[in-house]
Amino acid sequence: MRKLHVRKGRGQSLVEFALILPIFLLLIMGIIDAGRLVYTFNTVSNAARQGARIAIVNQSTSGTTTCDTAVATTWPVGCAIGSGLVLNLQPADVAVQYRDNTDTTTCNPVLIGCIAVVTVTGTYSPLTPIIGQFIGTMDVSSTTKMPVERACDNANLPTGIPHC
Repeated sequence: MRKLHVRKGRGQSLVEFALILPIFLLLIMGIIDAGRLVYTFNTVSNAARQGARIAIVNQSTSGTTTCDTAVATTWPVGCAIGSGLVLNLQPADVAVQYRDNTDTTTCNPVLIGCIAVVTVTGTYSPLTPIIGQFIGTMDVSSTTKMPVERACDNANLPTGIPHC
């Protein structure tokens, strides 16, 4: 006579899968959110660098979002905003300062040798709601400092210094 084998662990694999799946998905989404955070920081850093590149040759206080240094309406803040379009940056998110060569006091008027300091702040919010509850939204900031190569603040340049 043939013996019947009773399998006692029929649902064991399903239960193990159900226990591991949420942890596995949280790990995968955490990796994706970490990648997005790195992308946000990289974009903010690039926007600060692009804004500083314009600030060292054109110290305009208004203009367009073009980054072409040959155009008179190029604006450091606008260039930073244009470089960080995916973050929906606003003019309030970009700060442009000109400091003396020791980086301690404000440089006024802006002359060659002053340091252009451009700070861009973007906002990061995670995709995963669970991770979002733990860390919430956070500000990601980057600062770029470059020496001024050409003084172009026509309104504040002393007499005898070439104007743009």
